[in-house]
Order: sequence, then C-alpha cells, then structure tokens
Amino acid sequence: MIHDAKINKNNSSENKVWYAVYTRSRTEKKVLAELEAKNIECFLPLQKQLRQWKDRKKWVEVPLIPGYCFVRITRKDYDRVLQIKNVVSYIIFERKAAVIPDNQIAYLRLVLSQSDFEVEVSFENFTPGEQVEIIQTPLMGLRGELADVHGKSRFIVRLNSINTVFMLDVPAEYLTKLPHEH
Repeated sequence: MIHDAKINKNNSSENKVWYAVYTRSRTEKKVLAELEAKNIECFLPLQKQLRQWKDRKKWVEVPLIPGYCFVRITRKDYDRVLQIKNVVSYIIFERKAAVIPDNQIAYLRLVLSQSDFEVEVSFENFTPGEQVEIIQTPLMGLRGELADVHGKSRFIVRLNSINTVFMLDVPAEYLTKLPHEH
C-alpha cells in the first residue's frame, strides 16, 4: 500500500528532489497527514502485516521503513518540513541531507504496488552482486542485483543515499542476468 500526497498543481516540479526525513517513533502516519495538509509532496511506503493479539489476528498497515518518510521538495521548502511536528531531521549523508534519486522512489513504489512478493528491509551493506532484471510477473523490467542473504538468493533494490536495501524473494526462473558494464 502506498500513500502519496496530492500534488499541488501550482507548484512547479522543477528542482524538486526526494529526501528522507527521520520521524519520532511510531509517528510516520501523523507526519504524512501533516505534510499532506501543508501541500508538501510526500511518500510513506506501507506494507500489510498480519499482527497477532491475544484474542485475534488482524491485518494492519505498517511503515516499510520505521521512522522514515520521504518528501519531494524544493530548497525553499527545506525548513518548512522541519517545522512539522514529529519530524526530527533529514537523513544526513556526507554532511548533507541525503537526496534520493527519482528512479529509486519509482522502483520502491513499483515493488510495493505488487502484492505477489513479500518485501523485507535490511540496513546491511551487501557486497554488490550480479545485476539482474525481472523478466516475468508485473515487476517485469525492474532491474536490481542478486544477493545471497542467509543462504537464500534475493533480488534487491538499493537506496544508497540512506544505506537501505529492499529484498524480494523472486524465483530464479523470473530473472535474467544483465551484461556487465565496462
């Protein structure tokens, strides 16, 4: 499940870039609502999980990356985001707010829009593996890399600027190896 803010048509999308912001614990949905109320383009990746209570089980939507929300803003909106209640800071990489490339956000949206695969998040930094492309399923054309995680082959999509990896269990027959780039 994906939650996106409505895009304010009066704002030019020129010079807008994606940033990751760190939120207070368990306030991601509140931050999303406040960002939307201020017409700030935002994205909160959510995933349905089956939660167990003493008396029942229930499907709930939980943030895929706890404590993170993504905003697409111009430089002039940088401070406006920090004024939102429960936004702690921007994710910093090399002393600057980490810029998330548009294509990585698009990949994440595509992966989450397909409920056929369970998405797992890892904050480990894997040694880059073979580059592969999905050739079947609704994710056809998505490129990533193959990694060996706990003895299992996984298809991974990286968000390098926040050192995060999204892993999918994709059967090998759905993948093709990409030629090496020199």
